[in-house]
Amino acid sequence: MNSTLDDPPTERPETGLRIRGLTARYGPVLALDEVDLTAPRGQITAVLGANGAGKTTLLRVVSGLLRPSGGEVLLGSRNLTDSAAEDVARAGVAQVPEGRGVITELTVEENLRLGALLGATRSRAAGDGTPAAPPVPVSDLPDVFALFPSLERRRRQSAHSLSGGERQMLVLGRALLSAPEVLLLDEPSLGLAPKVVARIFAVLRELVDAGGLAVLLVEQNARSALSIADTGVVLNLGRVVACSDASALAADDELRHAYLGF
Repeated sequence: MNSTLDDPPTERPETGLRIRGLTARYGPVLALDEVDLTAPRGQITAVLGANGAGKTTLLRVVSGLLRPSGGEVLLGSRNLTDSAAEDVARAGVAQVPEGRGVITELTVEENLRLGALLGATRSRAAGDGTPAAPPVPVSDLPDVFALFPSLERRRRQSAHSLSGGERQMLVLGRALLSAPEVLLLDEPSLGLAPKVVARIFAVLRELVDAGGLAVLLVEQNARSALSIADTGVVLNLGRVVACSDASALAADDELRHAYLGF
């Protein structure tokens, strides 16, 4: 039967990533202490702080690599807390890990096709039957090559032969081809030339502005991260010490000197 004007309106589900009261431990060491933050669709949320602040631990919990000891991780209306890593990936969370995690034995094209395979097989519906977020505007290899032309020139080369910057572009392209709703990035600028970092960050901003992607960006390079982010969250010893508009954080002299190192 067709819907009529008398039917009640459908309530739009909450979208993006929500973290509530998240606590995590490594044995007796408290790594995250009741962390609250939100990474909405169509925005870049930068998570900043010194080494040992809990930034990478936060991503490991969200991606299912580390079980929390308290709190919850929500993707829209879906509760991902305690989910296995493969289930988190199928739900629409893609992680770009620190260290350029490409499969060096495979070619550039083969690495990208692994991401496309997940994107093709993953259900685009939420667990309660509501539509998932629109896909990012990267659906096939030509889209990735348009973003990163150097990868097209090397598409048949072993990933082992790539530079550090090209490996970062490759692992980012592979993640995008999985059609994620949320993209987690762990220190994407680490060890890269400023020109490469600028290109990668510009691509992230373009993708977020063009689609419904939510980005959670963990960075020590606070200046660069805040320049493209919408919101900044500062962690210190596992706790949130500041959460504000990115431009406001960048302009806060006391906060910058105390926690951000610039």
